Amino acid sequence: MSRVLVLGAYGLIGAGVAQALARAGHHVTGFGRSAVSAAAVAGVATWRLGDLRDMTAPERWQTVLAGVDIVVNCAGALQDGPEDDLTLVHDTAIDALARACAAAGVGVVQVSAAGASADASTLFMRSKFAGDQAVIRSGAPHWILRPGLVIAPTAYGGTALLRMLAAVPLVQPVALGDTRIQTIGLGDLADAVVQCVAGYIPSGTVADLVADEVLTLRELLRDIRGWLGFAPARAEVNLPGWLLSSVATCADFLGRLGWRSPLRRTALDVLKQGVTAESGQWRAAGGAALAPLRDTLHSCPARAEDRLAARMSLLMPVVVATLVVFWLTSGVIGLVSLGGASRVLTETGWPFALAALSVGVWSLVDIALALLLAWRKTARLAVPGMIATALFYLVAATLFTPALWLDPLGPLVKILPAAVLALVALPMLAKR
Repeated sequence: MSRVLVLGAYGLIGAGVAQALARAGHHVTGFGRSAVSAAAVAGVATWRLGDLRDMTAPERWQTVLAGVDIVVNCAGALQDGPEDDLTLVHDTAIDALARACAAAGVGVVQVSAAGASADASTLFMRSKFAGDQAVIRSGAPHWILRPGLVIAPTAYGGTALLRMLAAVPLVQPVALGDTRIQTIGLGDLADAVVQCVAGYIPSGTVADLVADEVLTLRELLRDIRGWLGFAPARAEVNLPGWLLSSVATCADFLGRLGWRSPLRRTALDVLKQGVTAESGQWRAAGGAALAPLRDTLHSCPARAEDRLAARMSLLMPVVVATLVVFWLTSGVIGLVSLGGASRVLTETGWPFALAALSVGVWSLVDIALALLLAWRKTARLAVPGMIATALFYLVAATLFTPALWLDPLGPLVKILPAAVLALVALPMLAKR
């Protein structure tokens, strides 16, 4: 059996591939940048931590490749952002890897994407193609696999978007309903990688991995909605192009703050162009026919947590936006109405200077918490801070201004649902 290095082994595709390789008896080493995410993946014997953005020269790979027979590249990103650089991750790092593999006699299985080409309209597809060409050009033993839309028990990118749309109650929003899509189950994709690693597929193979079946996006949404166990929609709502463009613009802005929304422009552009490919290439290389969508869905029945996750993905932007606006508004109002807010304390005997200082400081704390939540990297720090601050406000107000509990506008009572909403946001912010 082979010693296999899997890049991106805690991603949606990488985790499935790593586990399939382990079940087949191979010794699997994962490569990724997060020790926390790595610890959650079963089947990976060891881990080598690193960031592909730093692995841009062949010599950077020499230590990583020590004792490795073959590399499977499942790493990737959907769109440029604070933590992602498509050119570095898909092209430059893979070029360096392929040259290092060629020098060391190590094979490369490159998991690319159906539709990758030099003249594709998205940087995602162009950079994927550039990485494919780098692997081919290197002279290392190689297999280039280009899967269609990957259907897995978990979701990311385009599939996360489809689940989100399928989870809308009562009606079915449809965007780009006539777009043509070909799918592949994660199990079939992982099996294809195992066959390449085992040598059943000849080196030099370049093959699209898609089922023969071609679906429209409308049909795909219907099947996913049914798979999730939601009631059939009572009506279909076709979303206009201008709305999609506006949503994508907002999602791209949030992407610059670190939020990897499935509504970003790249995901929508890929779906707009369709995900179709030549299904016969894989069979010509010796592979088996790939399962159609319904067989894939039947092989991994949806669980209660899948339905909950789909609904939570709809609510997460609303929850986060509500908390940001609530805390930001609270802080700004406190600063703008410093005199009036301070008077609440001075009426209980506080000196004005101390009251004004307290109101000003805690208003700035509110604003800081809102900004921390808006930035994805610090969002999980903000939420416990919001809960603790809300509880502090309740305790402090009870001690110093207990009359506020009887205020007709209920300023203290309203803090309780804000704290609970922050508590709800905490599991939503957990990374995959």
